[in-house]
Amino acid sequence: MSSSLQPLFAAIHQVKDETALRAHIIPKIGEHFAAKRWGIMFFDQLSLIERNLQKPLKAALSIERNPVLRYIVERHAPAHELLVTSPKVWAMFCPRPDHWHVMAGPLVSQGQLIGVVGCTREQSMPAFDHQNLGDLSALCLHLSVWAATVRSQPPSFNSDRLTPRELQIAELVALGRTNAEIGTELWITENSVKQALKRMFRKLEVSSRTEMTAQLWAIKSETSSSANLSFD
Repeated sequence: MSSSLQPLFAAIHQVKDETALRAHIIPKIGEHFAAKRWGIMFFDQLSLIERNLQKPLKAALSIERNPVLRYIVERHAPAHELLVTSPKVWAMFCPRPDHWHVMAGPLVSQGQLIGVVGCTREQSMPAFDHQNLGDLSALCLHLSVWAATVRSQPPSFNSDRLTPRELQIAELVALGRTNAEIGTELWITENSVKQALKRMFRKLEVSSRTEMTAQLWAIKSETSSSANLSFD
């Protein structure tokens, strides 16, 4: 493990929220790997993100089509395109010159893959190598620990589309509370919770508790999860 990673390790564990992670840590990871593009994606936000994905990016997120993503899903280990396929096959799948070389690694919590972090390089740049994979593996370990601790904390949402009471309900939904439990905690009836959720779904244009939580996380982060990372 390169000693140059120590400042990054310390910086990761000092970050308080996802917005700061994206703004300050992920760019530093991109710089460490001399990448052209970089980014991080948490899968619990995909239901919101997928609405705006164009067809090429949807293909890039397909386990069946993307060999790098498939390797990560199957092994929970970092990969670059030369590890999983030939340059000719990768060029057919991903012809973009700024994605000529791709490396990504897993974010894992409680044995489950919860997201990926990755970098890309242009065709004129050298391919990622085994040392890069080792460094990314170490960084993914620290990012996974961060995600399992910081992202598991009770959320504090902020949306001008919801009333203060509705925001309270949304935060309890995100913690996995049932309607009955929410009613008991807020001193309202279970039916009141159900009616409030219906109004909240309409306001946010969602159809499920999971989708609502993902959208509010995205509002809180004030950033696009797919802005800097794609494998198309």
